[in-house]
Amino acid sequence: MKQSLYLETSVIGAYLDNGEPFRRDLTIRWWEHEMLEYRAVISPLVARELERIPEPHRTGYLKLIEPLEQVELTDEATILADGYVARGIFHRKYLGDALHVAIASLEKIDYLVTWNFGHLANVRRQARIRLFNTAAGFFVPVIVTPEFLVGTSTVTSDE
Repeated sequence: MKQSLYLETSVIGAYLDNGEPFRRDLTIRWWEHEMLEYRAVISPLVARELERIPEPHRTGYLKLIEPLEQVELTDEATILADGYVARGIFHRKYLGDALHVAIASLEKIDYLVTWNFGHLANVRRQARIRLFNTAAGFFVPVIVTPEFLVGTSTVTSDE
């Protein structure tokens, strides 16, 4: 059975981001060569965030996510995200980030993949999420950047 990935919006954004060549190139390499080794999902929240991006980029982003499985944004995810906010894990203005974590947790997704270092790929916040989810009996996804998944799915001839 394939491990699962929840792709947060910043990963899709990095795929077409000419302002961050390292991030873009690494994301493209990983997306095109290694992401197929996983069950990759998004949520309606990701689609909505991408729909707010102005053209000419919006169409490209939406095409990237077309083939991906979409999991539901449930009332339970909203309640869990509100719990993160109530405990000070996320500020209310970053409720979207809390929702990404809540969805990945409830769907028991192995990895939440993000380039968002400020609010998601942050060891202190991850520790607080882990404590909260564990105490409340929820699954704890591992929050990583694509960089941490490069080269993990296959062995190359260099190794």
